[in-house]
Amino acid sequence: MASFGILVLTIFLVFQSGYGFYLPGSYPHKYKVGDPLSVKVNSLTSIDTEMPFSYYSLPFCKPAEGVKDSAENLGELLMGDRIENSPYRFKMYTNETLIFLCQSGKLSADEFKLLKERIDEMYQVNLILDNLPAIRYTVKEGFVSRWTGYPIGVKFQDMYYVFNHLKFKVLVHKYEETNVARVMGTGDAVDVFPGGGKGGSDVPGYMVVGFEVIPCSVMHNGNVVKDLKMYDKYPSEIKCDTTTVTVPIKEGEPIVFTYEVAFEESDIKWPSRWDAYLKMEGSKVHWFSILNSLMVITFLAGIVLVIFLRTVRRDLTRYEELDKEAQAQMNEELSGWKLVVGDVFRAPSHPALLCIMVGDGVQILGMGVVTILFAALGFMSPASRGTLITGMLFFYMILGIAAGYVAVRLWRTIGCGDHKGWASVAWKAACFFPGIAFLILTILNFLLWGSHSTGAIPFSLFVILLLLWFCISVPLTLFGGYFGAKAPHIEYPVRTNQIPREIPAQKYPSWLLVLGAGTLPFGTLFIELFFIMSSIWMGRVYYVFGFLLIVMVLLVVVCAEVSLVLTYMHLCVEDWKWWWKSFFASGSVAIYIFLYSVNYLIFDLKSLSGPVS
Repeated sequence: MASFGILVLTIFLVFQSGYGFYLPGSYPHKYKVGDPLSVKVNSLTSIDTEMPFSYYSLPFCKPAEGVKDSAENLGELLMGDRIENSPYRFKMYTNETLIFLCQSGKLSADEFKLLKERIDEMYQVNLILDNLPAIRYTVKEGFVSRWTGYPIGVKFQDMYYVFNHLKFKVLVHKYEETNVARVMGTGDAVDVFPGGGKGGSDVPGYMVVGFEVIPCSVMHNGNVVKDLKMYDKYPSEIKCDTTTVTVPIKEGEPIVFTYEVAFEESDIKWPSRWDAYLKMEGSKVHWFSILNSLMVITFLAGIVLVIFLRTVRRDLTRYEELDKEAQAQMNEELSGWKLVVGDVFRAPSHPALLCIMVGDGVQILGMGVVTILFAALGFMSPASRGTLITGMLFFYMILGIAAGYVAVRLWRTIGCGDHKGWASVAWKAACFFPGIAFLILTILNFLLWGSHSTGAIPFSLFVILLLLWFCISVPLTLFGGYFGAKAPHIEYPVRTNQIPREIPAQKYPSWLLVLGAGTLPFGTLFIELFFIMSSIWMGRVYYVFGFLLIVMVLLVVVCAEVSLVLTYMHLCVEDWKWWWKSFFASGSVAIYIFLYSVNYLIFDLKSLSGPVS
């Protein structure tokens, strides 16, 4: 237990050192006037194909010092993010216009074809400044829409146009040392943040609190830019009009790229700078989802209370009050669940598989609860790209102990305390779910490799994942299994008859009831499921982890109540084969999630194109 405590403390310190004292995102970076600001580029993305590609796979300008990868974590790589440096350079609080970036080489037939494909597939360019993605505002019929990134180009009257001039607006907020220390809630803030000496500084510093972009298609004179170098001033005026496009791309002709940047002081404070990306939309829908779940829970709780407090308790009290002679007489008149007392704890078919699935289920549930709890507390905010996936992997590996312990202890309980075969059960629990996940991952990865997408996991990362699985997850699961084998098994309160009781013919198939039971847990989560799907496939930021945590807890309660009610109903009709049915009663919600996913694919992702997508 002491070693586990040290492990938890280490994790906490790692998170704390990673995020400073302000959890959502990194600590504030103070820039003086004229300090260089570097813009980074992420993968090109599209909701039409769901396949990310490298920014430099298209004929864009490359930085003079060469393309370099930025530091990335495991989660970023698994999500298909490839963050690289870009040629765009700003100076803090220095407005610049007419900046010449570069002239691409003459477009080859392949480059021209690829550009047209990417424009048709609605690919977006994603720029990042000081960890903030570029945001674009569009106005349509009086409604303002927010988008992260900007499209590569547009197709108009069978001609393709590239957005070759970018108009940037950087929102900055004056660095306030006392304010920052107050927001961080720590007296040591001055030791953490750059430029926060005890005496303070007379030179005004600024923090980046907003990054907006307006893309334009502008006609440039190819002869004028021949002698210009990167960052030279473009000789003539550039008019950025978002309502018109003027540069059709043609095979054999180069593209000229330019940009301008303006700085604007803003009232937005540094801790609130992500608010523009995380506008609370549809909060009433989330509350409706929770209210709906609470009604389902109350309904099921009522049934459970009636079953256990009235029916079962009343029958047991009556039975205990009778003398032996009356009990013997009553046994002949028994009906329902009282008849299967001698068979109710008979071992299920395929007991090892049941133990493995229950163990893996506990591991996945634990990972989900802990990850969502950390996310709700702000440790895994959208400002820290990839931390959610990294956290999920980490917690999944650590909770291998729980999977091994639960699987082996259940195995020993079913076997009435027999130790035989516990190591095999623990080993299978360590390989069952990750094995299926790796098989699917490998197939998808080969398809993405073939498409040259950045969504494909690099071979080195694939090896790292295998090492994490076999060097951390598997040993921890076996370790948990060892503890499960040492722990006392659960004693059955009644003896099991040697000859199994015949199950009477049922009016309807029992599995039909089991499949129908999944609709109740699905009813508690389907609204939240829509937001999660939109986050994964539509590129929207999911951040309402507080709501998700509440829905998760309600879902667990509903699943438990459904399994209880279904088990009681089966025992009442003298069906003592309850093990698998109780597992699938709430487990059948997975079927409804799968059907919902198919529905989402057909109706919400109808623009999806290409077999790999």
